[in-house]
Amino acid sequence: MTAVLLGLASAAFLGAGLVLTQFGLRTVHPLSGAAISVPSFTIVFLLLSPLLLHGQSIEWRAVPIFAAVGLVFPAALTMLTFASNRALGPVVTGALGNLSPLLSVGVAVLLLHEPLRSLQFAGLVVSVVGVFTITVTRTDDMRDWRTWALLLPLGASVVRGVIPPVIKVGLEVWPNAIAAGLTGYIFSTLTVLTVERIRTGRFLVNAPWSGKLWFALNGICNGTGTLLLYAALGAGPVSLVAPLYATYPLFTVGMSVLFLGNVKVTFRLVAGTALTVGGVVLVLLG
Repeated sequence: MTAVLLGLASAAFLGAGLVLTQFGLRTVHPLSGAAISVPSFTIVFLLLSPLLLHGQSIEWRAVPIFAAVGLVFPAALTMLTFASNRALGPVVTGALGNLSPLLSVGVAVLLLHEPLRSLQFAGLVVSVVGVFTITVTRTDDMRDWRTWALLLPLGASVVRGVIPPVIKVGLEVWPNAIAAGLTGYIFSTLTVLTVERIRTGRFLVNAPWSGKLWFALNGICNGTGTLLLYAALGAGPVSLVAPLYATYPLFTVGMSVLFLGNVKVTFRLVAGTALTVGGVVLVLLG
């Protein structure tokens, strides 16, 4: 039950992060947004780390695993997601990102030898179909986009799908989600700041304060969701956590209805929601 609650909470925060991104992208370039978002949560994390990690000993064998994860997650994932959000909008970005649990579960079965029951697999497929049904329709503010732009959310989906099993490997060596998340975020911060330095010639982002504030809030939201994902993976198998974590587009659509006003309540939305919830129920029963 702990893994279930943590997985759903992670999805809620990550879904909210996609909506917040839309406000920040009005004044800030996606890559610069990543250079604000990721370091913002890292600073908060570092300030809290003496309290969160008090009395903990370091398991050095796991540090390279978490550091390697941090080079691409959430750094590369954030940059791909922000660029996709700008080109395609949060709904399509969330839809194609939902392919990730298929990769996560596949890698977990092959790499970690996790069992996959037929009911779990059926729930996984139904959940993916449900979220895709919800998000397949373009929203009112959708720009005309080129086909190549689909590579952005697909690339994010690959990162989002492959990373959870790797995190699980590290957590089996050092079962400390806080330490794992902090290590990952430190290295992700180095990645996004290096990209910003190469792109603009400076580490500090030159952007309006309103945009910086939105991306700072996005960073805290995404960071909380990522940390909850680490905790969920520490509490349960990838085959359980990945489908729950992948329901984040459901939260994105719901919040888009409330705050962006660019998604209409339709039969497709209701049917997709029912399929998604039904798929999650099947995963839990399995």
